[in-house]
Amino acid sequence: MWTLWVHYPDQRQERLRARGELSPEVLVAPHSLEFGAVEYLRFVAPQTLQESMGALSAGNQLHQAKKNVFRAGQGRLARGGLLPRLADALFSLTLLARGRVPGAVAAQAELQYNEMQRRQEKYVYHGRVTRQNGWTILQYWFFMAFNSWRSGFHGVNDHESDWELVNVYLYEQDGALYPEWVAYASHDFHGSDLRRRWDDDAQVDKIDGHMVVYAGAGSHASYFRPGEYQAEVSLPLPKWLAHAARMWSQFWHQTLGLGSETDEHPFRIPFVDFARGDGLAVGPGQAKTWTPVVIDEQTPWVSQYRGLWGLYARDPISGENAPAGPMYNRDGSPRDSWYDPLGFAGLDKTPPPPMELPMIQARTRELEARQTAIETELAPKAADLQEWGTQLQAMRGNPHLASRYQALTDELDRLAEAVRVLRREHSENAALRAAMTLRAEKLQRGEADDPRAHLTHLATPVSLAQMRFNRFAEFWAAISISVMLIVIALLALFAPHLVLGGIVILVVTFALLEAILRGTYTMTINAIAVGLALVALGVLIVLYWREALVVGLFAAAIFLLLQKMRELRE
Repeated sequence: MWTLWVHYPDQRQERLRARGELSPEVLVAPHSLEFGAVEYLRFVAPQTLQESMGALSAGNQLHQAKKNVFRAGQGRLARGGLLPRLADALFSLTLLARGRVPGAVAAQAELQYNEMQRRQEKYVYHGRVTRQNGWTILQYWFFMAFNSWRSGFHGVNDHESDWELVNVYLYEQDGALYPEWVAYASHDFHGSDLRRRWDDDAQVDKIDGHMVVYAGAGSHASYFRPGEYQAEVSLPLPKWLAHAARMWSQFWHQTLGLGSETDEHPFRIPFVDFARGDGLAVGPGQAKTWTPVVIDEQTPWVSQYRGLWGLYARDPISGENAPAGPMYNRDGSPRDSWYDPLGFAGLDKTPPPPMELPMIQARTRELEARQTAIETELAPKAADLQEWGTQLQAMRGNPHLASRYQALTDELDRLAEAVRVLRREHSENAALRAAMTLRAEKLQRGEADDPRAHLTHLATPVSLAQMRFNRFAEFWAAISISVMLIVIALLALFAPHLVLGGIVILVVTFALLEAILRGTYTMTINAIAVGLALVALGVLIVLYWREALVVGLFAAAIFLLLQKMRELRE
């Protein structure tokens, strides 16, 4: 089914292995490639135009036969304002210039996968066990033949194949292993935000003691709770423009007090990850079961193949390029989640529960020993400091002791600094020791911490009230950018002298219509009024800058005069 290819720096494509010639042994066979070459697999063979049309038609027929027609519902386009939709339009247009996976490839991949499952239905996860810093980590790697988020679910990207990861972190106590944390790979989240504590039942669903993973439709991102999640993609802006946008946002929200700092970012495009939990379920208690395959660093296809596991679409931002395997990134470098599974979930700074109390007790003893050493060192230094101060006091008024006075002053300054450093360390150690004592007492009582104290951003499904808009709002969101572009094109064609003014009127009109549809009419009117006032102020300054400068100088002079006169009266 699979073929092996290489893309050379001079844009040549070469097939290294045809269908039927590829096996795990052949995949890892050593061969020399030049710098810049990209090795990749292909699940779908190159298609002619006729084959592409046939794949699209057969894909539609398959959906109808399986009654597998996805309904996204209302929400994505209407959720973003006019500027985010404009950014979305620009992002969509970039697909014409970027390398991307054709829709026919997505359709053919689904047909081939459906045929594979018809012949032998099988659901595999690849399991790995590793140990780091007292933790036992169970890694579950899931391989999907195709990521159809864009073509199937109006998401960000498509790419052949997908590798997704779920980690379970266990600790050992009395010869048994107990789960403490789980981490799911997900969009827009990193580090500690990826994990939840095993006993946090409000976040981690379980069936017969097995955690439930809600996979995003097409994207395969993993979530703890079922629902629809908003993911955002930021346009890659130049640094100066990104800085200007931040400064403007700060001025608009903090200085002028308009809107909220949590308002949508004009350069971020909203997408929806559908993890509703209403699709195929595989695992304990379900009709479909997993087939586990154990992997590790000694598994040849894991450690010795560094290429991509699907089509290299030549996308410069890599969104449409296939991923590499569990052990490597797309560029062949080691994958963080493989060699540093603790750091991947921000758990490298957290010891297993049985190790924490002994660590605290050992550190407390070290602090106590250090405090004793500081006190021993500090006492004579503090006494010397007082004695030297007395000597300096006695030397004053005796010119013949000037050189000795200066030397002793320098010594005293150095000694005073040493005493200050020791006293500060002693004070900080005392505070740390008190905090660690309280922590040790809490652990000895068996009190559990807040299971979400480590979270900076909690992934939560967007509520139905936020996700749903009326039909006209959704319709307007779909056509607004196209309507704007058509009107501007007509103005440029038939009334070029009115283009600039027409664009201003068009933007204001669209903004007001947006405000009515989104229920933010008053806020938008205020924003437009402030914006027009700022424009008017700018025009006045440009036209009458001399007069403005004179008025400013007179105002500054009067202000300073009043301040100084008040000071004289006091």
